[in-house]
Amino acid sequence: MKKLTIPEMHRLTPEQFHEASKLPIVVVLDNIRSQHNVGAVFRTADAFLLESVYLCGICCCPPNPEIHKTALGAEETVDWKYYKNTLDAVANLHQQGYRVYAVEQAHDSQTLHSTLSTLNADDRIAIILGHEVFGVDQAVIDACDGCIEIPQYGTKHSLNVSVTAGIVMYEISTWMRSN
Repeated sequence: MKKLTIPEMHRLTPEQFHEASKLPIVVVLDNIRSQHNVGAVFRTADAFLLESVYLCGICCCPPNPEIHKTALGAEETVDWKYYKNTLDAVANLHQQGYRVYAVEQAHDSQTLHSTLSTLNADDRIAIILGHEVFGVDQAVIDACDGCIEIPQYGTKHSLNVSVTAGIVMYEISTWMRSN
């Protein structure tokens, strides 16, 4: 096997990306402190052609050299909005008809696959990822349609935000493309 060259990968130009039809998935970052995590979410949202990223609370916003270091320019292709309060972002998403899910370990949370089995192919979905130490704020969880949990079997109680984001974005985008 030989690695593909960049032209062989047939990636979109930034202009083509802006014009392309996006999957109706919004990623909401609730007080993410790491600019590298923010950049990684932008880069992954670009990879899966998602609608947008909402940055809330203490999240750093582009343009920012630390975000750019990880995003590698995806912060310039993926649409984004800033909300001082995550609850305002959730209310706005609900008004637009999104089903909003916190990615959090909570009573009555469901696995990602269980949640996907309850959705319709035309649903618009928003996922909320929380602070690296404290997770998604309880008031935000209370405003969501449910909680998605990624089962874990080792000694640690959580995954890194960017890893969690990648898993959830991949699974939801794959599900949407196949339905």
